[in-house]
Amino acid sequence: MTETRPVHILALGGDGIGPEVTGQALRVLRHMQARHGLDLVIEEMPYGNAVWRETGRLLPAETEAVLARTDAVLFGAADSLGRGAISPEERARGSLLALRRRLGLFANLRPVRAERALDEVSPFKPRILAGVDLVFVRELSGGVYYGEPRGIERHADGARRGVNTHVYTEDQIIRAARFAFALARGRRGRLTSVDKANVMEAGALWRQVVTALHQDEFRDIALDHMLADTCALMLGRDPQRFDVVLTDNLFGDLLSDGAAALAGSLGLLPSASLSAPAPDGRRRALYEPVHGSAPDIAGKGVANPLAAILSVALLLRWSAGAEAAAREVEAAVTAALGAGARTTDIALPGEAVLGTAAMGDAVLARLGA
Repeated sequence: MTETRPVHILALGGDGIGPEVTGQALRVLRHMQARHGLDLVIEEMPYGNAVWRETGRLLPAETEAVLARTDAVLFGAADSLGRGAISPEERARGSLLALRRRLGLFANLRPVRAERALDEVSPFKPRILAGVDLVFVRELSGGVYYGEPRGIERHADGARRGVNTHVYTEDQIIRAARFAFALARGRRGRLTSVDKANVMEAGALWRQVVTALHQDEFRDIALDHMLADTCALMLGRDPQRFDVVLTDNLFGDLLSDGAAALAGSLGLLPSASLSAPAPDGRRRALYEPVHGSAPDIAGKGVANPLAAILSVALLLRWSAGAEAAAREVEAAVTAALGAGARTTDIALPGEAVLGTAAMGDAVLARLGA
């Protein structure tokens, strides 16, 4: 009988509010580990601008050594403060984009669900929000964020030109699309593929490849194609129509952030970035809230930790194989919001406001901690 090994988790709080929200997420993760007897090894290590100022490295050697044996990273936030001072070589070695590449991540899941307790927080009418439960699958390894050539050039006359390259291979598209179709098969059986096939050659290839894969392997899934600008409009007009939304790297970043208005705040959106399965079936993964480092509120204890806590639910589901525990965390967040727990980003005028740790307490209370 093959002996299973523990799931090794590396917590990187990172910059800004990252350590604050990750701290609450770790409280929930450790509680669920004890509650369900999960075989997890959890390590916390330094990462980001603060450690770079001390050591000259975003990803210190000791953190890099732990990363090499890690199954899943629970990540807080990375920011661009001091970006101009950090050498391009160090950014290429230790940035979040570099972490994603090192872990072999290609599929970024960003679920968006409208909590009915927050209907008045969202700018959308309750009838628009009713039943909204969708997930973006953002291709994470290609597109304009990784394409070459890139950079800022200076011409002989002194004028500068910024260059980024949007490029996709057929294999990259197939890998992300196959994952998204399989995900849709386990949900409501509908996939919307988003591109700009009308003006971008890479978008035209994207549409051709997704269509062919649908015909060959996934005819049971309802597929529609949508231009990215149309998708942005329909997310506000008719979000209930969406189940799984497949996008490239850039459009997935933009559209999922905009869809946070449906939930009421970026502080409520988790994400999971996944690799292809290894021979033992495990995927390497990185879990993080969609929001950034918010340096303007860092250290004040007011950041919303729910996106980080919901990222723990995704970790439990995708890395720990603990579906029941994942659902318990999601239900606890819903219950806390239903009972009126609010941080500043989701509070209406006059409502009582909780700090970061108190919101963590509210979720843990619903989990029986």
